[in-house]
Amino acid sequence: MKNVNSHLGVGHLSGATKTVFTGKNLASESMELKKIRAEEVLKRLLTRFPDAKIALKYGNPIQLAVAVMLSAQCTDKKVNEVTEVLFKKYKTVNDFAAAKQKVLEKEIKSTGFYRVKAKNIIAAAKSIRIKFNGKLPQTMEEMTMLPGIARKSANIILGNVYGVVEGIAVDTHVMRISQRLGLTKFSEPVKIERDLMDLFPKDKWFKLTYLIIEHGRNICEAKKPKCSMCPLNNICPSAFNLSNWQ
Repeated sequence: MKNVNSHLGVGHLSGATKTVFTGKNLASESMELKKIRAEEVLKRLLTRFPDAKIALKYGNPIQLAVAVMLSAQCTDKKVNEVTEVLFKKYKTVNDFAAAKQKVLEKEIKSTGFYRVKAKNIIAAAKSIRIKFNGKLPQTMEEMTMLPGIARKSANIILGNVYGVVEGIAVDTHVMRISQRLGLTKFSEPVKIERDLMDLFPKDKWFKLTYLIIEHGRNICEAKKPKCSMCPLNNICPSAFNLSNWQ
């Protein structure tokens, strides 16, 4: 097994300065060096996953909002299976606002936490209809006023519906990979988001979420990361290090 400290060490040419990444002093890594490493992470992920985008399927803004709410503690694959049928019945804000909770619960049961999700979907639709004239709000502040919508969900909806980027959506993949890469020391989504926002340029925030998600699904898996085929394995302090696979 390779030692992580000997494995790290890649020359990165930035202007006329050659910077070497090492695993020995990452705990005291300067913000400047971390930003250079983050830039390299972004570059490599863009090369590996150029078509990365949202995996949820939807036909309009309210359907996206519902799909995002259903995705809590559920895979996108399962959500898409459920919404393939669900969205044939519920197409508008009014459709969801008029839904019977017990009926909706049965229709979304396989996504888990179906009682809370059904309640929030109906309440959010009613709020959109009454407070926002039937259209999804366009700011983080207003979006997070809706039942069942926190920052992660709001970032996804705002970015995909309006092209409004106010942050970075931190899901389980983004959390895990940010920690493994040493880009954050936190486990709270809001703090992780803040760290990532400091490291990456704003015009890349939206794309970054989907790049990391694709990387997490295909390479940096939770239990068995495929470090040998990872494009980041020589700038990642956790590469080939079993203790960081938890």
